[in-house]
Amino acid sequence: MTAQHDIRLIAVDMDGTLLDGEGHIPDELWPLLDELDERGILFAPASGRQLATLRRSFDHARDDVVYIAENGAYVVRGDDEISSDALDPEFAAGVVRRVRALAERGFDLGLVVCGKRSAYIERVDAAFRAESDRYYAKIEIVDDLLEVDDQVLKLAVYDFRDAERSEPEFADLRETHQVVVSGHHWIDLMNPGVNKGIALERLQTALGITRAQTAAFGDYLNDLELLDAAAYSFAMANAHPEVLERAAHRAPSNVEQGVLTTIRRLLDGEDLAAG
Repeated sequence: MTAQHDIRLIAVDMDGTLLDGEGHIPDELWPLLDELDERGILFAPASGRQLATLRRSFDHARDDVVYIAENGAYVVRGDDEISSDALDPEFAAGVVRRVRALAERGFDLGLVVCGKRSAYIERVDAAFRAESDRYYAKIEIVDDLLEVDDQVLKLAVYDFRDAERSEPEFADLRETHQVVVSGHHWIDLMNPGVNKGIALERLQTALGITRAQTAAFGDYLNDLELLDAAAYSFAMANAHPEVLERAAHRAPSNVEQGVLTTIRRLLDGEDLAAG
C-alpha cells in the first residue's frame, strides 16, 4: 500500500455495486479479500439485506468480516455487535396497519418486518416470496405481523410496480423516522439517524480508522451517506444521478466488476484522476 492510498477500511454496497448483472458475487473477490487481509484492510459489505443473508453470501470469507446490515441498523464484526438501532414497537405496528390499508386501496405491496433474529412476512404468494427470499436468508411466515416478538431493526415495503409511486404514502413518517427508497421496488423505514453512513462512522470509531483511510462504493440513494463518510467515495457508472453527483470518483459499472477493478487500482497506488 502506498502512502498515496493509505486505506484501512472498504465499505461496499451489494446490489448494483458489488454484485454482477445476475446478482452474484464475482469469483475474483475471494482472492482479493485474502490480499486485503494480508494488507490489514477490512472489507465491509454494506447493505439493506439482513445479517444472515450477508453471512450466507460471504461464507467463503474470514469469520471476522464486518457487516453493515439492514441499511446500517445492525453492525457486526464476527460474533461481536458493534451497534444496533431497534424501532419502537408502536411505530412498527402502525406501519403494518398502513401497508394493509394501502393494499385495500389497490397498492400491490408486501411488507418484511426485519428483526434481529429473523425477518417476518405474512404475505405468502409465490411472487412476493420470490422477492423476499432473494434478500432474506432467514425468514419466517407468521399469521399476523403485529404479533412478532423480536427487536425490529427495519421495515421493508415492496411495491411490485414502483417504490417511488408508493413512497409519498409514507412521506409524513419522515417527521420522525427514516423513509428511504432503497431500490426500484423497495422502501425502507428505520429510526431517525439510521443509515449506512452513520453505521460506517460508528465502525470507524470502534476500529480507530479515519474517514481519510476509508473507501466506499455505492449506486443508489440509500448509499449517499455511506459515500459521505469515506474520503475515497466511488459511484458506480450505473448509479442513480444523485449518487453520481455526490461521489468524489466514479467506478466502472457492476457488470464490469467495477468494485474489484477499482480496489485493485487503489492497491496498486494508481492515480485516481487517470481514469
